[in-house]
Amino acid sequence: MLKPVPLHADPGFGIYVHWPFCLAKCPYCDFNSHVRSEAVDEKRFVAAIAAELRHRASLTKDRVVRSVYFGGGTPSLMRASSVAAILEEIARLWPHAPAVEVTLEANPSSVEAGRFRDYRAAGVNRVSIGVQSFNDTDLKMLGRLHNAAEARAALDVASSVFERYTFDLIYARPQQGLNAWKAELKAALARVRDHLSLYQLTIEPDTIFEKLYKAGKLPMPDADTGRAFWDVTQELTYAAGLPAYEVSNHACPGAESRHNLIYWRYGEYVGVGPGAHGRIMTPHGRRAQATERHPEMWLTVVETDGQALVENEILSSEEQGDEFLLMGLRLSEGIEPARFEAVAGKRLDPDRIASLVSEGMVEVTPSGRLRVSADGFPVLDAVVADLAA
Repeated sequence: MLKPVPLHADPGFGIYVHWPFCLAKCPYCDFNSHVRSEAVDEKRFVAAIAAELRHRASLTKDRVVRSVYFGGGTPSLMRASSVAAILEEIARLWPHAPAVEVTLEANPSSVEAGRFRDYRAAGVNRVSIGVQSFNDTDLKMLGRLHNAAEARAALDVASSVFERYTFDLIYARPQQGLNAWKAELKAALARVRDHLSLYQLTIEPDTIFEKLYKAGKLPMPDADTGRAFWDVTQELTYAAGLPAYEVSNHACPGAESRHNLIYWRYGEYVGVGPGAHGRIMTPHGRRAQATERHPEMWLTVVETDGQALVENEILSSEEQGDEFLLMGLRLSEGIEPARFEAVAGKRLDPDRIASLVSEGMVEVTPSGRLRVSADGFPVLDAVVADLAA
């Protein structure tokens, strides 16, 4: 069993690698993902990722890598040899902490699951599988290319290959009944080892689902029904020994996503690949970075300039404070007000805290940490906005 990362430890340093390509664009997805009718020149893209890694290493010379995360898009469309080459470049550029977490997102198709052993040999030690549903009708509605049987088979393979794996489900889907979700979640929990991500479906801007919703062709649960879905999700996962450690993520103690904890605890990370984001500390302050989103444009710029940053700005104290609250209050452990003061250069308003405590939205722990309550989590954005005002 892994030991939990101590609350007061350095949040750490991680590396995010974005592989932007997918076989199909899911109608609910607003990520930087792209479908190509012709084969991707994987060798060129991997070489460009290596070039960006070298550029970021020059800016973070004294960092120790705690985690590497391959996200997308669909990183499991990459050859295992490509993953190995990227990991070898990372190992050459930065020292590693003991037991580095290396996660790769994967779809549960039989082809991609068939690569799991090769990914393990390449250095991946954790996979995150985009199951989304165990209902074939809903999988089609969600635009997924796998079926429920393939999802179950992929989880079986992951269980046999990796000590650590997780998978995603989407709930509160159009026309989904609460009892149907209970049954699906119970079946999912029977396949969980120690981590599960559960996302309540939201309508994101510039997606196919947004167009359907605005046209009245996508019925969504009302607020009360959405809250009922949330409540039953928390009840069942808690009873199964996987309480929420973050708004949408559940784990046994010690099995939390170490990479995502770096984000949520406001650590440092570099992002490489099209549309990747990063946050690093420099002598002048905390810097927000983002790369060119369009894959082929990103590739051309990297091959010309060695990197493709389109954003590389120093964040103001106020911006850092807002980010710190937005990320840290997602966690059930909450935040240390003293660290907020160090980051933002100001104290949280004690009157606002007292008001939110009286409303049952936040809690102050015996150790002085500030965290969102069980009643506050379903309206987290409003709580954060109130504290940040």
